[in-house]
Amino acid sequence: MILSILQYGDPILRAKGKQIEKIDDRIRELAANMIETMHAANGVGLAAQQVGEALQLTVLDISQVEDRPSTLKLNGKDVDPETAMPLVLINPEIELDGKTEIGTEGCLSFPEITGQIERAKLTMARAQTLEGDKIEIEASGLLARAKRIRPQDEQALVSETTL
Repeated sequence: MILSILQYGDPILRAKGKQIEKIDDRIRELAANMIETMHAANGVGLAAQQVGEALQLTVLDISQVEDRPSTLKLNGKDVDPETAMPLVLINPEIELDGKTEIGTEGCLSFPEITGQIERAKLTMARAQTLEGDKIEIEASGLLARAKRIRPQDEQALVSETTL
C-alpha cells in the first residue's frame, strides 16, 4: 500500500525514532509499504518519520540509478549494490568516515527541491534485518547519501529530513 509522505513542516519529521523492540507483522508490513511508497515516488531512501512513524526504520533502494555509482560491503564482503536492494535497516547504529563531499540530492519530503548537501563519503552501519539478523554495512557513493547520514543525524538515527 502506498503511504502518504509527510512534507516539510510536519513535526514528526524532526522526531527521534523509537527503537523497535519486536520485529512483528506490523513492522514487516510497514517496511513493505515504505518500499512500495519509495518506489512510487522515484526515491532512493525513505525513513519511517517520512510516513508518520517515529521509529528507527529506513528503507533504501539505489538499484535503478545508473549514473551515481555506489559500493557496498555486507558483513565485510563486497556485494553488488544492485543485487542487495532493497535494504531495510532496523535500529541502525551509524558510524561516519571523517571525509565528506558535496553532491546534489533531494528529499521526498521536499518535493521538486534539490540542493548541494555535504555528506560523509563513507558510512558504516550496524542494524537488524526484517528477519532479526544483525548486519554490518559499509557504503559509499549514492548509497551512503541515501542513508541520509549527516553528523547531526547520528544521534537521531536517520530520523530527520535533509534540509
